[in-house]
Formats: sequence, C-alpha cells, structure tokens
Amino acid sequence: MGNTLQTLPQIPPPPPPPPPPPRPDEQEEEELQERRPEAGNREFTCEICIEPASIRGKKFRNGGRCSHPFCTDCVVKYIRVQLEDNNAGRIKCPALNCGHALDPRACAPLVGGALFVRWCDVLCEAAIVGSDRCYCPNRNCSALILNECGGVVKKSTCPSCKRCFCFQCKGVWHAGFGCEESGEIRDRNDVAFGRLVEQRKWKRCPRCRHFVELREGCKIVKCRSSIYLY
Repeated sequence: MGNTLQTLPQIPPPPPPPPPPPRPDEQEEEELQERRPEAGNREFTCEICIEPASIRGKKFRNGGRCSHPFCTDCVVKYIRVQLEDNNAGRIKCPALNCGHALDPRACAPLVGGALFVRWCDVLCEAAIVGSDRCYCPNRNCSALILNECGGVVKKSTCPSCKRCFCFQCKGVWHAGFGCEESGEIRDRNDVAFGRLVEQRKWKRCPRCRHFVELREGCKIVKCRSSIYLY
C-alpha cells in the first residue's frame, strides 16, 4: 500500500496595506514646491466643483492636518453651509474617507471676520453643553451668559451691554414683580414703583398681593392675611 502526497490548499496573499497618510514633513515639502515661482502657472482640478484652478492662491491648505485638491472658494461655501444650515462647530473635511476636521485658524483668513466669529460662537456653545446659561434679552446684544456662581440666580447684569435681566425667566429685569408677572404690560408708574419696592426691600404677601414694609423691631411681620413675612 503506497503513500499518497496530499497537496495543501493555497492561501491567497493578504491585501496590501493602505498607504500611510502624508507626514508633516511631506506636506511641508509639497507646500514649498507649490510656492516656487515655476509653480505659478500650474493648475489642479478641484474635487468639489470639478473645475481647474491655479495652485498658487487657490489651493486650500488645512493647517497641516490633511491635504486634498480643493479650491478655497468651494471650502468657504462648504463652511458657510455647515454653519448656517447645520450649526456645526466641528466641521469635517469634505474629502471622502478623511477623518480630520477643518482647522478654524487656517480657515480664518478665507472665511472673513463675520463668518469666523459665528464659527467661534458655535464652538463655544458646543463646549458648554449642559451648563446653566441664557442669552441677554436685549435685542441689540443677545450675548451668551453663563451661571458661573452656581445656585439660583435671578437679577443679573449682562457683561456686554451692562443691562439688568432675570436669569430665571430670561427676560428684562422686573423690579418688584415676580417672574410670573414679568409678561404683564406695565406703564412707567408700575416700573417706578417696582424699583422703589426693590430699593426699600419690601415684601409682597403671596395671598393678598399687598406689599409690607419692615421699619423696625423683629423680623416677624404678620400680614393682614395672617401670613408671616420676612
């Protein structure tokens, strides 16, 4: 009985690994070549608009994070859409299969002052998600304000426009009146009376709604509605 030689199944070779991302020194060498005088007439095709563009002054550079053939005009339009439509602070690179985000500092000279400020505001709001915050009710201000002291805060002063507002009901400051009454229409006399109440520290009875003033003596004051104040 003879021996038979068994052939082993052939295992296919593993696929080649993907090319590594360009190193910082390679990106710097590429940028140096693009800045040379002989590269002034060279063109590339933008992968977004599929239009030819000059390398010098038109090719977008993402602050050394990644390098793709995008023209600056398309990148600015892409950033504007992400901010205005999606309110996105971390804007991903528009290249497929690229996990990098756009560098705001590298994009600042391209997008302009107003759009860059909007981008910074969105990044700040994303960084303080979950914090106790509100916006200034002054229409000409609308500054973002944080409760850095903690606890229950009512009367606050906007650090931008210096106007007083209520941190609880997010409206203008209602001196002498509660938050539930802040939406009522009041004339100048009501506003002046409310300031007087706040200045003299009068207390308001929650039952009869009359104000009580403590002039002297102990702090136990009984209202006509048999409710103790102070």
